[in-house]
Amino acid sequence: MNLLERLIAKTNTVKKTLVLPEGHDPRVMAAAAKIAKKGIAAKVIVLATPAEAKESMDKANVSFDGLNVEVMDHLANKPLAEKLAAHLFERRKAKGMKDMAEAVKAVENRLYFGNLMLAEGLVDGMVAGSIASTPDMLRASFHCLGTAKGIKIGSSCFIMDLPKPAPNGEDVLFYADCGVNPCPTAEELVDIAISTAQSHKAMMGGEQRIAFLSFSTKGSAKHELVDKMVKACELTKARIAELGLPYVADGELQADAALVPKVGASKAPGSPVAGRANILIFPDLQAGNISYKLTERLAGAIAYGPILQGLAKPVNDLSRGCSADDIVGVAAITVCQAIG
Repeated sequence: MNLLERLIAKTNTVKKTLVLPEGHDPRVMAAAAKIAKKGIAAKVIVLATPAEAKESMDKANVSFDGLNVEVMDHLANKPLAEKLAAHLFERRKAKGMKDMAEAVKAVENRLYFGNLMLAEGLVDGMVAGSIASTPDMLRASFHCLGTAKGIKIGSSCFIMDLPKPAPNGEDVLFYADCGVNPCPTAEELVDIAISTAQSHKAMMGGEQRIAFLSFSTKGSAKHELVDKMVKACELTKARIAELGLPYVADGELQADAALVPKVGASKAPGSPVAGRANILIFPDLQAGNISYKLTERLAGAIAYGPILQGLAKPVNDLSRGCSADDIVGVAAITVCQAIG
């Protein structure tokens, strides 16, 4: 059973509702039908006007007959729009939103509508971005939801489904942050690490072993870049202890010390993570993005992501070149995040 099949099997054990705001995209309509058929979500709500729905469903050659898929016209649902606008105004009035009229206008945007449904607890997760840009996605989510309790920044991770296990026996690794924060501080890396551990726990279960990567292992090199990872690791250990979280972290570690048991035992004897890592925290976006693409292209791994994390509720972004099946996969990940 591959990773996606494992995640779908997990979603089948719960009853969650997803909102897909981009019903004007035929790929989204095709995905909605597949999500319902596979039981990934107990209910799927697609935002589209009647004209948009007819056109996109005709192009996708799809029908929702017998499926628990609701097409909701976000522009015509005035009572709900007013409720969502009131929620948004309360959230944003201290940050410059002038009046309810501005909130009502914002809610006409389907991304805001979907995020606010999530904020109100009307749905359990949202997937979008097949048409909208990533900046638009992030802006709407931060405005409507904000970050999770105790987390100050949103981030992302890539789930690397390896074609054969890494030297430590792990066949799935989580890489972060490879998609959002260009040059995080040590303090921001703490949020990234904790959020990634939460993502790993939601999807994989088991033990979360976090490695802070560098070009040095336990002081083998001296540089301010190394110092940042050492500080980030120490702050993360303190956060884990303070909150009583079931995670282990160590660093700074080179990649081989993190993933190869023999190298880990030699370079970092006694480490609870060296040679056993399943979560890799990179010093910056450049290193993370390069690494996930190298793993994908040279090792033949399947990369799922970027998976958004650190938000108050589960929201995920899509590539604008995605297929309907890609949307289905991200939907399964989002439901797993909603399970927690």
